[in-house]
Amino acid sequence: MSYSYVSHLECPKCQAALEVTEVQQLCACGSPLLVRYDLEKVKEHVSKESIGIRPTSLWRYHELLPVSAKENIVTLGEGWTPLEKMPQLGKHYQLSNLYIKDEGIIPTGSFKTRGASVGISKAKELGVKQLAMPTNGNAGAAWALYAAKANIKATIVMPVDAPAITRKEVFISGGDLHLVDGLISDAGKIVGKLVADKGVYDASTLKEPYRIEGKKTMGYEIVEQFGWNVPDVILYPTGGGVGIIGIYKALKEMQELGWISDNKLPRLVAVQAEGCSPIVEAWKNGETESAFFENSETCAFGINVPKALGDFLVLESLYHTNGCAIAVSETELLTAQKLVAELEGNFICPEGAATFAAAEKLRKEGWIKEEEVVVCLNTGAGIKYPETVELANIPTLQPGEFIER
Repeated sequence: MSYSYVSHLECPKCQAALEVTEVQQLCACGSPLLVRYDLEKVKEHVSKESIGIRPTSLWRYHELLPVSAKENIVTLGEGWTPLEKMPQLGKHYQLSNLYIKDEGIIPTGSFKTRGASVGISKAKELGVKQLAMPTNGNAGAAWALYAAKANIKATIVMPVDAPAITRKEVFISGGDLHLVDGLISDAGKIVGKLVADKGVYDASTLKEPYRIEGKKTMGYEIVEQFGWNVPDVILYPTGGGVGIIGIYKALKEMQELGWISDNKLPRLVAVQAEGCSPIVEAWKNGETESAFFENSETCAFGINVPKALGDFLVLESLYHTNGCAIAVSETELLTAQKLVAELEGNFICPEGAATFAAAEKLRKEGWIKEEEVVVCLNTGAGIKYPETVELANIPTLQPGEFIER
């Protein structure tokens, strides 16, 4: 048996095949690359039952991940995050089977950990010594921390108004942190020049093929946690879109392996903020790519991505699963964030809150039926975004005063 049955890299646009044993960034045609596996050999050597008795980390799926040698794994114990039913919130939304997949309960406090673990592990295997990436915060924090463990230099560029904790995570890990007075797209231009001038490994979203592979393990986990059954709807906060691309990829792989039915896939929902909704606009118009979203702004900083490199892959996942794209307002997502905490005790990030706001809207519209099994992805811990919570009317007691009620 092999530790991994990784086969090659494939371009989803021109179908070019590339080696996984060499550093690869984008295809020559400009498209992101996808990792492919010898699924026939996986069928022969791996079963759902054998996976079920393994340690609860994302590396339980190692045959379907791109790292060939176990000694190259860089891990902090990530994966197997809670999938919990939310009965009180479900009652409020009139959803009998509402669940949260909580990625806030993971090293570095966000789902970016998954992409960092797999991406850094493969970079280590390829002999990378320095990487660079633009980020809205959480991805840079995760990659900087995992790079520190792998002894890889991480040059991270993020907007000056990225969440403070993510800047501090990069700094404390010894990362090479730079701030830009602009958006993630501006940070991307800075990283692009460094990559072009110095030959640094480009870890930007989808400009290396392996971040998707870490994110896809969310799809494997959701299905396994439901007893190898698929839910009806999965809602995902969508900026760069790697998570929804990865979940769709996992679902297709599981179909090919015969681990789930060929007849049913969850309807995937790309959730965006009204202040930055390029995927929503493209989906409404039946487009296969999105246009740059001018003057984007939202407190859900992780989904403030005006133009995603993999937008065509996000839209493909929506069309092929009969899913949809929906935008929510700042008021709606902040209201949902508070409601989730009040009714269920989960302090979630604003991006995750957007999925619950979207679930409520889609239920009211009848797009989601009351009895359907619905999974909302919370992509990070709410404590990483303290600025989204404003305290009001909090009494201040003097020494010797008492509470009377």
